[in-house]
Amino acid sequence: MNSHVQGRIAAAPERVPQVFWCPDLVSTRDLGPSGVDAVLHLAGIMKSRPADFRRALAGKQMVMFFEKPSLRTRLTFEAGMAGLGGTAMFVDQTHERIDAREKLSDVAHNLERWVDLIVLRTFSQGTIEGMAEHAGVPVINALSDLEHPCQALADYLTLLERFGDVKDRCVAYVGDGNNVAHSLLLTCACLGSSIRVATPQGYAPNSQIVAAAREIAAETGAGIQLLTDPHEAAAGADAIYTDAWTSMGQEKEADERAQIFPPYQVNAELMAEAAPHAVFMHCLPARRGLEVTDAVMDSQQSVVFEQAENRLHVQKAIVYLLLGGADRLPARSAHA
Repeated sequence: MNSHVQGRIAAAPERVPQVFWCPDLVSTRDLGPSGVDAVLHLAGIMKSRPADFRRALAGKQMVMFFEKPSLRTRLTFEAGMAGLGGTAMFVDQTHERIDAREKLSDVAHNLERWVDLIVLRTFSQGTIEGMAEHAGVPVINALSDLEHPCQALADYLTLLERFGDVKDRCVAYVGDGNNVAHSLLLTCACLGSSIRVATPQGYAPNSQIVAAAREIAAETGAGIQLLTDPHEAAAGADAIYTDAWTSMGQEKEADERAQIFPPYQVNAELMAEAAPHAVFMHCLPARRGLEVTDAVMDSQQSVVFEQAENRLHVQKAIVYLLLGGADRLPARSAHA
């Protein structure tokens, strides 16, 4: 992990680093508080001024290896790279793991000679860490069994747009303590916000991730609570967030989980316990009728499609920063 990046100064308005201090995005911990600030700041600019960046990465090439199916992740990375003037190539790896045919380091040493950036959506976090260790080009974690950093960054961009500031806001995450919960914990900690994570006994977040989040929170003033009662988590919260009760690769546990998780369903009753202005959040795809009801998903409180849209803008910012985009942002365009 590139934990040394924490504590640096965030990017100043209208300016980004010539060489981003974070060589890879394997974990949110690689970014640290200043890196999270830089990504979200630039993502906001890119969202409001897309025309200014249409040739920013002309000639750059990105390859994506996905061991899991995808809608949002694949299309937002492809559209984002195209929107920056670069080229994206997709390799369907759902039939076998990336290192099934040859050693991962050999794959990495091939890729670094052909492309400028590697994006991985894998089962094992170790695969992403290994690729980053061996490849001489940046590597982005587009989802692993441990973290989903791009998703959490998009989520907090959505909250920033809705509330203006998140330091005095609280997200209540209810459900499985999975990779999305992990990245929300770390991103919340980096931003000095607050989060309550309510999970059934035995399904709490990874203890090492929690410890890392609390270590960052000690510097930023973030509030982190681990609970088992979804109603306690939801009380007065500014956002209620959930995810599928059974993640990809856990299909054999689906029946067992279906018996354990119903008390954590986000429905009208649970939403009513949050603040009157609270929003509903989900990383998608949603299993309607399981972790969330149709009434909540389709309500005015739901910002799930804003979250999905913001994946595009956040990932454009990450790609731009990792590939060493221009020192000064392009001049403001009259037609952005």
